[in-house]
Amino acid sequence: MESILRLNKTSCKSCHKCIRYCPVKAIRFSAGQAHIVENECVLCGRCFSVCPQNAKQISSDVEKAGVMLMSGPVYASVAPSFVAAFPGIGIDALEDSLKQLGFAGAEETAVGATIVKREYERILREETPNVLLSSCCTSVNLLIRKHYPDVLFALAPVMSPAQAHCADIKRRHPNAQTIFIGPCIAKKEEAIENDLIDAVLSFEELRDWLKEKNIPLTPRADQRPGGKARIFPTTGGVLATMEKVPGYTYLAVDGMPNCMAALEEIRKGQLHHCFIEMSACQGSCANGPLMHAPATPAANTLEVLRYTCEGDFPVEQPPAKESHLVLAPIEQTAVQPAEWEIDELLVKIHKEKPESQLNCGTCGYNTCRERAAAVIQGKAEISMCLPYMMKKMEGFSDTVLMNSPNGILVLNDAMEVQKINPEACRLLEVPNATDVLGDHVAPLMDPSIFEAARSNDGKPITDTHVPLTDFGCYVDRIVLYNNDAHLFICTMRDVSKEVKRQAKKMETRMQAVTIADDVAKKQLKIVQEIASLLGETAADTLIAVEHLKETISDD
Repeated sequence: MESILRLNKTSCKSCHKCIRYCPVKAIRFSAGQAHIVENECVLCGRCFSVCPQNAKQISSDVEKAGVMLMSGPVYASVAPSFVAAFPGIGIDALEDSLKQLGFAGAEETAVGATIVKREYERILREETPNVLLSSCCTSVNLLIRKHYPDVLFALAPVMSPAQAHCADIKRRHPNAQTIFIGPCIAKKEEAIENDLIDAVLSFEELRDWLKEKNIPLTPRADQRPGGKARIFPTTGGVLATMEKVPGYTYLAVDGMPNCMAALEEIRKGQLHHCFIEMSACQGSCANGPLMHAPATPAANTLEVLRYTCEGDFPVEQPPAKESHLVLAPIEQTAVQPAEWEIDELLVKIHKEKPESQLNCGTCGYNTCRERAAAVIQGKAEISMCLPYMMKKMEGFSDTVLMNSPNGILVLNDAMEVQKINPEACRLLEVPNATDVLGDHVAPLMDPSIFEAARSNDGKPITDTHVPLTDFGCYVDRIVLYNNDAHLFICTMRDVSKEVKRQAKKMETRMQAVTIADDVAKKQLKIVQEIASLLGETAADTLIAVEHLKETISDD
């Protein structure tokens, strides 16, 4: 069977907003994706309404309704909040458009509400229960059946207005099928559970269907009589229609958290002699999850009030047994973890101390213990805890930062020191990191390099053998500005030894050149002296030879 409420995985962004708003935490997260836990879900529609990515989808009965219209007479039971969904349109005008779609007729679900409220009055008057809860809201009924089964004794054993009305239609039209049209997701579950309601459409589905068939909604005055039960979809609307039985206090509770609080009080035996109208939606059905009305909840309520008439709808009250409906508990499969298991998991994520349990709610759960229980049940992941993951990542980055052989300096947009590791402290002669945290970088380093990095389109600026004059060292420096984080990151590698080694090497070379030059000069001098001596000797030899030649010639 197709799920009523399902997830579009490609749209889910793991924001946890759905679980934050789910009153019963019927959502399981796995691999960063939300999954509806159907056995626990009460179909209140909060996850559907608040999802910023529209990742929750509601099953549609439009195709089924189209087939039904071709197979026999079909009557529409229209929730009384329709006047807010279709402003200016009464039941007769809406019926005109529905007949063009193929419906045999349309009536207000408020007719069934009249039957139901009369049955509530009879039970209070004749059976005198200690506490009686209205059975109009299917989400509240599911809440009690799934999460408060021990309070089922207080739930009125009466059909919902939609069921009572559809049963009435089928009594008057034995071969007819019925389609409920309203603002409630849970009514789709109600239709699945029994055959009184054959299909369920939302107001939005009806609006789209009429638009597709090019069928207009044309206002006209109603000819049929109305009734006070039209006020049912407002907070306190059920109470407003009832004749009060002496000895009972009448209360209206709307919104799932308030309903759950009241059920807890009933469970503890703290409430007595009262009739409680319960609505899962704050503002009741006029603010239902599938209203999709352009106006505000207050304006929707005002539209309903304007359409309300005095007196009861002219409907024959069936025997009590025909409106009787006892709802059975729905067993839950999830096992609540033991306290020691929760404690063990909290130790694992470093939340064993009360002061470390922030209960911030970013994971979607109200408390750290509640989320720990969900992790054990397989409904949540440890990574859903934002403070834990931030601390874990910060711890990892701090470990890298503090143990890096390079000096690392992190500045904010104002060039104030945010982080400085031990090596940077050594290079910049900072005794303690806390001495400079939050201070401007100017006393440590020329800020111009950071200004240049800011305007370098995210590209790093690299300098080699930069002298840190005030600190007597040299560094190879890389400065980068991260536009997303609005942070400057400066890394410095100490190259002082390398610079000194190169300087020493250069000095040695220069000494060698000087020595070589001196040797060359001395050698040149010797050569010159030898040449001078050789020149004098050669001259004497030449003179002697000439003299010898002359002597020989004379002989």
